[in-house]
Amino acid sequence: MRLAVRDALLAVRKAPLLSALSVTTVAFSLFAFSLFGLVALNIRRALDTVAERVEIRAFVAENTRVESVVTAANEIARYSEVATTRVVTQEEALERARRELGEFSDVFEAGVLPASIDIRLKPGFRDPRNVAAVAARVRTIEFIDDVRFGEEWIAQLNRLRTLAGVTGTVLGFAFAIVAVIIIGATIRMAVLARAREIAIMRLVGATDGFIRLPFLLDGLAKGLLGGALALGMAWSAAQVLEHYLHFHATFFDKRMVLAGLGAGALIGLLGSGVAVGRHLRSL
Repeated sequence: MRLAVRDALLAVRKAPLLSALSVTTVAFSLFAFSLFGLVALNIRRALDTVAERVEIRAFVAENTRVESVVTAANEIARYSEVATTRVVTQEEALERARRELGEFSDVFEAGVLPASIDIRLKPGFRDPRNVAAVAARVRTIEFIDDVRFGEEWIAQLNRLRTLAGVTGTVLGFAFAIVAVIIIGATIRMAVLARAREIAIMRLVGATDGFIRLPFLLDGLAKGLLGGALALGMAWSAAQVLEHYLHFHATFFDKRMVLAGLGAGALIGLLGSGVAVGRHLRSL
């Protein structure tokens, strides 16, 4: 291992420009991929924020006792899909309507709007099927006159999330393949630059594993450096967008950052292994 590390460092010193080219290629390839991932992440966060507004509103029949409404709200809160419930009195409903529709506030009069139970669902239960199922259960309560939850709006939101997820997966896979191809070609150039050295090592009896190890370590280090540089450029790009477009961009969390570094290291390792293996088979 010590000899392999020494040989890898020696190769960098012999061809610093080629090593820098390899790291830069890895960095820019992963930078394009990370930029796409950053866009996909922020679109998903934006859709999740909109999904938090999904709400079921169960309107209470007039002259229903407050105690009965509170009891029903507590029972609904125990549903596995439900995050919170809130009892809204007629006075609160009137105040909310006047606040949300300020220019039409004169239209509303006291007693016009019924009391209601507002129901918020947990993440993962905000799709049309689960929302409709909860609404159907709430409708069975004796004093519930009507239940509204914006069925068409929720269906449109769900379709948009599905489309964003499928598109993100397909394009992300395509970006990853292009990155691997570009990085593999660059690493192969580095291997070809040391073709004579590999041939001499084979002639003196070096095993394939002994020949591969320095290249694998070299590819691992270059992939790791390229991944770190790509994440740094992606962070800088997010800061520039936030500064000039006044758009708050969500950056990758620690788990995603570690995954990005690991992806760079893995791509460098696999690229080196494949390139050296192909060269050894041709000797």
